[in-house]
Parts: sequence; structure tokens; C-alpha cells
Amino acid sequence: MKRFTLVCAAVAGFAAPALGQEIVLGAGYTDYSRAGSEDGALLSLEYIHSPFFEKNRFSARFGGALEVVETGDAFIGGGISGNWDLNRNWFIEASVMPGAFFEGPTLNDLGSSFEIRSQLAVGKRFDNGKALSLAISHKSNASTADTNPGVNTLSLRWHMPIGN
Repeated sequence: MKRFTLVCAAVAGFAAPALGQEIVLGAGYTDYSRAGSEDGALLSLEYIHSPFFEKNRFSARFGGALEVVETGDAFIGGGISGNWDLNRNWFIEASVMPGAFFEGPTLNDLGSSFEIRSQLAVGKRFDNGKALSLAISHKSNASTADTNPGVNTLSLRWHMPIGN
């Protein structure tokens, strides 16, 4: 938990001067597919950069994620996040972030250290720029290893704009 706090502080400190960026804090629960694996509570920290592409209601941004599970599992990755603005400040967010997975318990092994997190979220942005979203994500090695059990996560996320 101490490492997670230090990483949060570091990411917030580096990102502070930029506009259009956000930090996303999440809490959820993991469900591992392999029999005998240990599910657990998850905390996540994401950094989403300013859009590099915008057209109509869609924007694409680079981002990074750190996830830590109470069982000792961890994931760190980076990739692309797409955001579709809907009516009344609602939005849909989808991301794909390849990265590294480190299992705690042996049965939480996902087949390799290389894993890809895909995520879909629905959220509501408030007048102050902050937002709340509900996300479902899946991590797997996309069958690049001999085994590919995967893990699913449901999380509630708090989005905080940086530099506004």
C-alpha cells in the first residue's frame, strides 16, 4: 500500500502542469478464471494524457495504469484510451493497455508476464469536470503463452482533471 501511495503522488506531481489530462482512481474486485485462484479487492491508478485526436464527440488519448490486488497481484501497462461523449455529460470510455502482470499466489498466474488489459466504462461527468464511472476490464495474454486463463475486474472509478 505504501508503494501505491508513492506512485500516486509521483504521477500527480509529474502531470500537474498539463491541461486536458486526468488522474483516475479506482476500487473494485477481481475474478480469476483458473480453478483454485484467489480473487480479491483491487485498487487502481490511471493517468490519461491530453487527447492526441479529437473529432466530433470522440477523442483518443494515451494513458497508463497501475493496478494492485490485495492478494499481491499487480499490473502496470500503457496504451490508448478512447472517449465518446454522450448527451447530458455521460460518456463511454474504452481502452487497450498492454503491460506486465506479476502474480501473488501461484494459481493467479495468467500464463505470462505479458498481459493486455481491455476495459469498457460508462460514466457521468459533473459540472466541476470530475467524473464517476463504472468499468469492466479483462486481462489476458491474447493466447501468446501456453495457458491463458485471464482475469475480469469490476471497478468504480473517480476521474479528476489536472490543470483546469
